[in-house]
Amino acid sequence: MKKLRRFVAMMFLVWALCLAVITLSAAQYAPPPSVKPSEEVLKKIEERMDKLDAALRLFRREKIQDPILADIEVYLKAATWITQHNEFYDKNAGAWTVEALERGLLRAGLVSQGQWPWFQRTGSAVVHGYRSAIDGSVQPYAVTLPVDYGKEVKKWRLEVVLHGRNASLTEVSFLHQFNGDKPAPKDLDYIRLDVYGRGNNGYRWAGERDVVEAVQHFFLVEQRMNRAALFDNKRSVLRGFSMGGAGTWHLGLHYPDQWCVLSPGAGFTTTHGYLKDLPAQLEPYQEACLHIYDAVDYAENAFNVPIVAYGGEKDPQLQAARNIEEQLRSHAPQGSEKGGTMKLLVAPGLGHQFPPEWQKKMAEARREYIEKGREDYPPRVHFVTYTLKYPGCYWVYIWGLERHYEKASVDAERVEDGFKVTTRNVRALRLQMPEGAIRKALTVQIDGQSVTAQPYERMPNAPALIVDLERRNGHWRAVLPQRIEVGQLRQPQKTNNFQGPIDDAFMAPFLCVRGTGSPWHPATEEYARANLERFRKEWSKYFRGELPIKDDVEVEAQDIASRHLILFGDPASNSLIAQVLDNLPFTWTKDKITWNGQDYSADKHVPVLIYPSPLSPNHYVVLNSGHTFHAADFQGSNARLYPRLGDYAILELMSDQKDPLNVKVQIAGLFDDFWRLPK
Repeated sequence: MKKLRRFVAMMFLVWALCLAVITLSAAQYAPPPSVKPSEEVLKKIEERMDKLDAALRLFRREKIQDPILADIEVYLKAATWITQHNEFYDKNAGAWTVEALERGLLRAGLVSQGQWPWFQRTGSAVVHGYRSAIDGSVQPYAVTLPVDYGKEVKKWRLEVVLHGRNASLTEVSFLHQFNGDKPAPKDLDYIRLDVYGRGNNGYRWAGERDVVEAVQHFFLVEQRMNRAALFDNKRSVLRGFSMGGAGTWHLGLHYPDQWCVLSPGAGFTTTHGYLKDLPAQLEPYQEACLHIYDAVDYAENAFNVPIVAYGGEKDPQLQAARNIEEQLRSHAPQGSEKGGTMKLLVAPGLGHQFPPEWQKKMAEARREYIEKGREDYPPRVHFVTYTLKYPGCYWVYIWGLERHYEKASVDAERVEDGFKVTTRNVRALRLQMPEGAIRKALTVQIDGQSVTAQPYERMPNAPALIVDLERRNGHWRAVLPQRIEVGQLRQPQKTNNFQGPIDDAFMAPFLCVRGTGSPWHPATEEYARANLERFRKEWSKYFRGELPIKDDVEVEAQDIASRHLILFGDPASNSLIAQVLDNLPFTWTKDKITWNGQDYSADKHVPVLIYPSPLSPNHYVVLNSGHTFHAADFQGSNARLYPRLGDYAILELMSDQKDPLNVKVQIAGLFDDFWRLPK
């Protein structure tokens, strides 16, 4: 009995220590208490919100469109979110909210007079808003144009800046930071684009898409202003510190052909080792999904883009750069001495700091790569990926993998009579030829085989020819591009932006659909209802948008054709689940769920999965799930935002009336590359 008591006491201590670590981790990132504005300020906020909302409704009736409309609406959105979530984290946050609304009203007044002069403003930051394709929300970003922008014949490069984690960050504080009152440096010789990133999510998931959409929107605005010719697309820089450094590591190495140099400061590049409370070994499907965002796995892509990194000597986050250095030393491509160019500036005696003098040193260290610029068509590409979410680099594009979440690589060289290629874990590949290349048969030396290939146009009048190759039974052959494209439609397979896991569905336009019918079992319906509500709250709080939701009877043909469908309920309560059920890899009746030969009682279990939609090509259908990580993970380190369920799961309801979301994972995993259950 004494041994048992000692054992119980020891286990309680271990549990308490683990709980303390998790609690301290969450507390480390907790925002300060909200400071309620005075009644006078709250009244001003309410009055100005009503006035700006009325102006926007009038503009919509008058058919005023984006980008003008979004540039006004972004101010109302900021005020709505800070009040809705009570995020007045600074004593001045109320005044900043009034300031934001007044700037929105000022823009509205100018537009009513047929003017929008902020599009022409140079020499200081200007806030813009774009309407996200994911959920229709308006998201902010800021652009600082040099004083002489557009005033002389010159091309200007772009620097995209990712902010660090800020527990007090809101749309209002972001707009206040870039309100244009502070002039830009007179010697600013580039366009600066500051990304909001939908808050503090480490530029993952919708936060990743925010970076892409903000940059795309900037280009759209410049085209509308007839200034597209001013942009130098060969000298773009991606940089950031802390969380911004982590974002630079993973976005830069996932998209290495978009930048002339990456410049991360601190951050993290692995999940294991960075998260101190993480078990040494997660579930296999979770371990596999860590390869999506662990930047260290993509270190070899530095072969295609130089890195100038920074870290304080005493900063634990210096390890982020050390991880990449080690990978580059140990995985240099054959024929390359270093496997990529990387400079690491270490500040003696400094911790997690990035003072101005070191920012200046970093800028100086980047200059040689900026002056050199990015090549349009480098003679050699060495590309590594673990998922077709990130399928290519320059003129190399991977159509299909043998096995997702295992290392895949292509080392390709353009030679006089064709290409010389070595691959790993690749079953379908596209090689693009330089613009202006003559259409004639060429030879592809690939994995020790010699393949004669005829280049084709990807589409009529395309600027460059392409060669598609496919491997079957260990042998490569050249194929028509239509063969691969049609084959992917006839046989479901994982392709770019169509590869899972469940969380991937929320990086593109999606629609949550709730059932309106009578459910088979109250417990499963209560779980579906509660899970949708949790998703709605978490999306609003942590991804800064309104969750798109419709009843099943309201879903239209355009919804089905253009969006991933996220279906909540069972086949009796949700008519769309009933429509797709016959084409899903399991059976579901009132009595039981049969999954891979195993039966589960339908009154106590809920199936969760992502799968090719039977209703629309190249779209997902998702059952009973939003993001698979939740509020506690958002409130901790950004590194905690990794998938928890893979592609599918069977969840057992734990009959907890106080918490209908209390479930136990019975099975979970990943489909193979043809959306089949693994053997």
